[in-house]
Amino acid sequence: MESFSFQPKLDVSLVGTGTNSQIKFTANYTCFKPFQPIQKLITKRFALKIPTAPQGDIVRKKPIHEIIFKPLDDFISRSFTNNLPLPPFIDPEIVLSGNFSRVDELPPTACEVVEGFLPPSLDGVYIQNSPNSQFAPRGPYHLVDGDGMLHSIKMSRGKATFCSRFVRTHKYIMERDLEYSIFPNLFALFNNKLTASVVLTIIRIITCQLNPFIKGIGTANTSLSLFGGHLFALVEYDLPYSIKLTSDGDIITIGRHDFNSSEFFMNMTAHPKIDPETGEAFAFKYFVIPPFLSFFRIDPNGRKTKEVPIFSMKGASFVHDFAVTKNFAVFPDVQIVINPLQIMRGRTIMSVDRDKVPRLGVIGRYAEDESEMYWIDVPGFNMLHVVNAWDEDDGDRIVIVASNVLPIEHALERMDLINFSMEKITIDAKAKKIVNRRPVSATSLDFGTINPQYAGKKNRYIYAAAMEIMPKITGVVKIDLSLLSADSSGDCTVASRMYEAGCYGSEPIFVAREPNNPGGEEDDGYLLSYVHNENTKESQFLVMDAKSPSLEIVAAVKLPRRVPYGFHSIFVKESDLHKL
Repeated sequence: MESFSFQPKLDVSLVGTGTNSQIKFTANYTCFKPFQPIQKLITKRFALKIPTAPQGDIVRKKPIHEIIFKPLDDFISRSFTNNLPLPPFIDPEIVLSGNFSRVDELPPTACEVVEGFLPPSLDGVYIQNSPNSQFAPRGPYHLVDGDGMLHSIKMSRGKATFCSRFVRTHKYIMERDLEYSIFPNLFALFNNKLTASVVLTIIRIITCQLNPFIKGIGTANTSLSLFGGHLFALVEYDLPYSIKLTSDGDIITIGRHDFNSSEFFMNMTAHPKIDPETGEAFAFKYFVIPPFLSFFRIDPNGRKTKEVPIFSMKGASFVHDFAVTKNFAVFPDVQIVINPLQIMRGRTIMSVDRDKVPRLGVIGRYAEDESEMYWIDVPGFNMLHVVNAWDEDDGDRIVIVASNVLPIEHALERMDLINFSMEKITIDAKAKKIVNRRPVSATSLDFGTINPQYAGKKNRYIYAAAMEIMPKITGVVKIDLSLLSADSSGDCTVASRMYEAGCYGSEPIFVAREPNNPGGEEDDGYLLSYVHNENTKESQFLVMDAKSPSLEIVAAVKLPRRVPYGFHSIFVKESDLHKL
């Protein structure tokens, strides 16, 4: 892949002397070969001579967009974007309200433990990844379009330190330096019709101001994962960004990470699956052109293996998560489809195909091609997040516990009408069919967590977030899968803690009380979560007893400021922090 200057410059020179002196601007940048004829035309056309003062002030080099695109962007915003009627789910005035509104960074700040105590086994850090727009949007904006901000609470010897930092993505740095937003809000774009701002984005790519192929346009705002010797902030339409924490609890972005891939590699899932025994990470990427899905793994040393293209997926769909067992990987093919050609017809790129039957695709975990892959129709099952998956009967059966979006018709525009059904699905790997499918609770549940020692293994307990409106979490529910028999569909809830009215939490994370004790009970540990009180406008960090019938609060930490609602979280123990 040829390199190029991502931020095109204007060569600025002083021509002549005295009252005849002029400033000459000439475009200077190098594009990919397909765009080089356009580059030459622009370079030839764009040579301006502007009279200057006799003395001639110091002239600085300016990015081309400060001369051309910024005024055009302002014009579009004033004349078109701000006057468009926007649906509520992409109207920034509505989306960025209440505790979804933007916050500034906060350096490491000591916190007060206001109830109980922080157990020694929690020495480490809990981090939530949240969308937090660096600048106020001037057009359509979806919640998932915000810049990634990490909210961490570092615990050591019973004391806590809170910190909030943006992930220093290429997008964030470029816009920070320009002091305004130039990157498209992708999810809003996918759910909106062709506008002048879309056309401007296309022009920016053609003229090489933006290059999603090399530098990426990701926000790193979705999840966090620890593997290959790195802690990553991830979003599914870009590569992950490596981060680390300093000894005082500050968050530092190391940079965008491509795992030394020899293949063209520009994005991967925000939900890689890590085998705690082998240290391998299994991942995939999906795209809008064939192959619509590709599967790969990253070895314990952080090297990416050759991709396995999945050509049996016949169209682009929203593949947010997948399942991995000791023998298999299972991918969803859901009813949310992506067709970029639709925008040329004045339609949205992302839509729900009601006629499509959802499927699950099963492939060997170490498959070198898709020759043995098969797909199973699963009507009404649009998988969002996988809690865990494992093999039974020597690999003849595959069990998956995951959330299902119901009804799918409202998934893109009316999240307030969505219910999340946590379901257990059993696949007969020999007969290649579903043999059992049961909900595990009557409550709307998502963001499930387990004891990480049981990842990829049969487990009994699940802790899941009780959902009001994604991602507002009203409490935590404990599920005992052993209560679900093959012919029943009863509620397997054995414990819960619902937050007070007006209080909403973050994704709960399970931490074992004795993480180095393989003989410890599966549910012997703690649940960690941020909780924001919309009445007092304050946030706390809660530690709950995972074995308690009421998930009793072990510790509460008052945070120095509110934590906006976000997506996924992680706990990294202190010994692993030292290895980053």
